[in-house]
Amino acid sequence: MPDSDTPHEKAIRRQVSPLELFFDLVFVFAVSQLAHHLVEHLTWRGAAETAVLLVAVFGTWAFTSFEATLLDIARPRTRFTVLAVMGLGLFMNAAISRAFAGSAWLFVVPLLLIMIGVQTLAALGAPTQDMRRHYQRGLVWTATSAPLWVVGAAQPPEPRLWWWAAAALIDLAGTWLAHPLPGRVLRSAHLDFDAEHMLERLRLFLILMLGETVLTIGRTMTTVTVDVPTVLAFVGVFVALVSLWAVYFGGGEDVVAMHVARTSDPIRSVRWGINVTYCALAALVSVAVASELVISHPHDRGSAPLVLTLFGGPVLYLASQAWYYRATTRQAWVERLAACAACVPAAVAGFWLPSLVSLALLDLILVTTAVILSRVHRRLADVLRSNDGVPT
Repeated sequence: MPDSDTPHEKAIRRQVSPLELFFDLVFVFAVSQLAHHLVEHLTWRGAAETAVLLVAVFGTWAFTSFEATLLDIARPRTRFTVLAVMGLGLFMNAAISRAFAGSAWLFVVPLLLIMIGVQTLAALGAPTQDMRRHYQRGLVWTATSAPLWVVGAAQPPEPRLWWWAAAALIDLAGTWLAHPLPGRVLRSAHLDFDAEHMLERLRLFLILMLGETVLTIGRTMTTVTVDVPTVLAFVGVFVALVSLWAVYFGGGEDVVAMHVARTSDPIRSVRWGINVTYCALAALVSVAVASELVISHPHDRGSAPLVLTLFGGPVLYLASQAWYYRATTRQAWVERLAACAACVPAAVAGFWLPSLVSLALLDLILVTTAVILSRVHRRLADVLRSNDGVPT
């Protein structure tokens, strides 16, 4: 049975506001910037740089969006904070392609202003003592990573990666673990929080990221000679992207919403959703890069960059969702892992196959998975409605 008087039933309920969607556009812009950076630096080092930048960029979105939900987006001070982060984020995201060249400070200064500013405001204005203490602990974590960001910005590009990677790992660990300190952790069960609002924020942000990937594919088509192979490649990557959309939005989001509406710890479910969105963003950047490679060179046989981005992105996307569904609903995760397993032999074969054939194999796996999951989600949603509850 559902938990009685759940925290989000007591919290202020708000619909996602136009300002929040406006704010998201600045960070969706980062998806194309990250994909462009990876395409221009398609090496292991380039992948590491992209991962570091991704952690920083999405971390600022997550901090700000969570704080806006907690402090109520309808309040003038919260709206001003969102607008300020939006302006700083535009500078930060514009510097992504040059962050490891001559624009390190243009990236780092807005990043640190956002991280410190948002957490300070939340530490002062959070509605409960527990959440104020949580943000105070977050500031301690930021005080640990901030010097590494600053020192890295002052270094040449080669050592900068190591300094920034250490800083990004600290920030990522803090987000994933809810910023614990010895003897002090976030006990979020039964805390008032509008989880449905934040869940909707994540859902809409994922749609916008998928949309930006579509635009990246479209821009690539405008730069190549249109012939039969490029048209086939375009159709293939479009089918793959639609399948990735259907894997979650083909009923999966309804199952997640039912769980969040009934759980006694909505903040934990939202935190896990934020963690998965890190992986989804990385996956879609990988898919965007692979799409550009396939459309630009449809005749080429598989190379390591193509195979790893073409299959690695969907595997990361599905595996992270499998973890989330296993941790929350305990359902609809085996099918996702099975799809990941199917991608492994296809990826190995992709080193010897033309890129169009590899893309066709990926489409077969993803379309099959989407069809199966749509039935699983529908059946699970019916069960949850009839039982009026889920395991928490």
